[in-house]
Amino acid sequence: MRRFISVLLVVFSGLLCPAQQYFNTPAATGDPVLVLMNPTVNNLKTVFYLIDNGIFPLPEDYRLVGFYHTAQAYDFSQSAGFIRESGREGVFLHACSGLPGLRLYGENPCSDDFRLVFENSAGVIFFGGPDIPPAFYGEETNLLTAITDYHRHAFEASFLFHLTGGFQDDAFTPLLEQKPDFLVMGICLGMQTMNIAAGGTMIQDIPTEIYQLTTAEQVLAMEQDNRHRNYHTQFGLDDALMWGSFHRIKITGPEKLKFLTAGSAPHPGVLSSHHQAVEKAGKGLEVVATSMDGKIPEILLHSRYPNVIGFQFHPEPALLYKPDEKLKFDPDKPAAMSFIDLYPEAEGETFNRNIWKWAADRLSR
Repeated sequence: MRRFISVLLVVFSGLLCPAQQYFNTPAATGDPVLVLMNPTVNNLKTVFYLIDNGIFPLPEDYRLVGFYHTAQAYDFSQSAGFIRESGREGVFLHACSGLPGLRLYGENPCSDDFRLVFENSAGVIFFGGPDIPPAFYGEETNLLTAITDYHRHAFEASFLFHLTGGFQDDAFTPLLEQKPDFLVMGICLGMQTMNIAAGGTMIQDIPTEIYQLTTAEQVLAMEQDNRHRNYHTQFGLDDALMWGSFHRIKITGPEKLKFLTAGSAPHPGVLSSHHQAVEKAGKGLEVVATSMDGKIPEILLHSRYPNVIGFQFHPEPALLYKPDEKLKFDPDKPAAMSFIDLYPEAEGETFNRNIWKWAADRLSR
């Protein structure tokens, strides 16, 4: 019996280990792959919801591969367990263990993994998260900047530099030169990382640096369109409050965003939760949408690689697509309205759906 159990453990561990190194195993059969960065359980659930509900009509032959660094703060064994328990086929993980160190913007111990993942996939999505270390874009650290996952930021910034290049080294040949139509989507932190990887810089705190405000009360007294996260959560009065803020955006490059604005109002509603913003745009990146007052870049588009795009807002949460999900923003007011109640169809829903339809279309080609 003891020997039988030992054999089972060996077999079981053998099944788990390849899942962490998908591109180095026979499981990598050559089917098309979409890479998901920082594949936490929550991010996986979100992508599954978008696919299962037809919001993100990913072609059926696609595999999903979560890509992460073993030094990240998150325990990705939870993700491996979630994938097994979900019973979903075609979902895998791939990990890098070599640390980029201080050489983020050039050859480093992760470079071989970056090339391997790129060469065997058709696109990648970078999700939201915490503040980027300002040292990555050559600045000192603001007291309001909170760095909680240094190695994730180093890993993702280095991968994005390898993909698109940047001002840090004009002689570096980006991986996208091999496949210029490769899809790179950055959401919230993902867009910010895309920018600093290309040599751009960041505003470390929107209220204090852009609006010269120093308290949550002052931010909450502003126009709704100028609030980029829910500052009611600062007071700790209600754990059920919505974490983000809804607001409209201004499309400043309509001719370049026709694929997103079809059927949409001029100023679509979106969901944001951030206190930092793009300052100087990185190499090849152009601001094509801003906040309503023009002070916060909301969408970045690459001038050389047509399928490289960054969104400062969040088009991915399931709540955006659930008309019955009423949300609470203020401790003194009940949950009464959903996103679709506030921004139905052309007012915002259509625009957010267009993002996923466009991404799926790029991956279908």
